[in-house]
Amino acid sequence: MQEHDNQILVPPSFIALFSDARGRLRESADVVRQRYELCDDLANHLVEHAQTLYHVQAPSEGEILRRIHAGLASGDAGLAPSEAAWVASRLAELLSWPCPALPAVPGTPSNG
Repeated sequence: MQEHDNQILVPPSFIALFSDARGRLRESADVVRQRYELCDDLANHLVEHAQTLYHVQAPSEGEILRRIHAGLASGDAGLAPSEAAWVASRLAELLSWPCPALPAVPGTPSNG
């Protein structure tokens, strides 16, 4: 998903959050791109926070990611449940941590 006037390449894993069973977008390309930018920026900003939690509180990497996901999925973060799971997965990728199974949010498809 890249247009000639925009250099942001939205990865397929994020596009899938906004696609129907046939792979068609349920939102405009601009909306998907804006949501991707928000979610990717959030994941990048959470890297330092997650590292600090790991060194200060010393819970497992998986527990830190589950806690961050729970906060993002609470609704107060302004993210859809699928976006919260994507951010947690992206954060795991940025940290080179294995991503744990994330709890499903009632009424939404699982993103594990």
